[in-house]
Amino acid sequence: MTTQVSGNENALVDQHATPKEQRTELGKDEIYHLLQNERRRKVLEYLRDREGPVQMRDIAEQVAAWEHDTTVRALMSDQRQRVYIALYQAHLPKLDKEGVIDYNQSRGIVEKQPLAEELIAHLETPDERADDAEDEPDRSWGRYYLGVSGASSLLIGASVLQAPLIGAVSYLSVALAIMSGFTTLTFWQVLDDLRAVDGS
Repeated sequence: MTTQVSGNENALVDQHATPKEQRTELGKDEIYHLLQNERRRKVLEYLRDREGPVQMRDIAEQVAAWEHDTTVRALMSDQRQRVYIALYQAHLPKLDKEGVIDYNQSRGIVEKQPLAEELIAHLETPDERADDAEDEPDRSWGRYYLGVSGASSLLIGASVLQAPLIGAVSYLSVALAIMSGFTTLTFWQVLDDLRAVDGS
């Protein structure tokens, strides 16, 4: 025997399922505040070309991969966890409160709202790109490593050819100098990455 739901019961369900009121626009101060944080900007970048609900975990993994300039597969568990916690506790609830996304925290589901398109449009403006460049400069680490490699090659060549000054230095000292250069550069990059993550 088929059970039917009466019209009154349907009306009751609809009353309880009424969605929250959606905002239609954001003020300049609100836009600036929401886009001030790098992780919120990256969330919007992730949602830019996606329609419908997406998994919060997928967003966190991609944001973490962007932050560490790597792929989702290559992420370390602690890198995932740091971003996941920050999005879960602060950034996604903030975007949800402002009506930019619909965030079901218990289910881990995120869906962008019309206001998200307004913020995404601001991500494309030259002013925002200039602010990003000033606040968080993008270091060309590849060039730095190439420079150290070039200097190392010159140092080795000068040592082998017994060039003045360099030729008097032992091969061990040359090797230690090269190792110190790469170690210092690597340590600098790690510190810079940590500052970028913690500062966001």
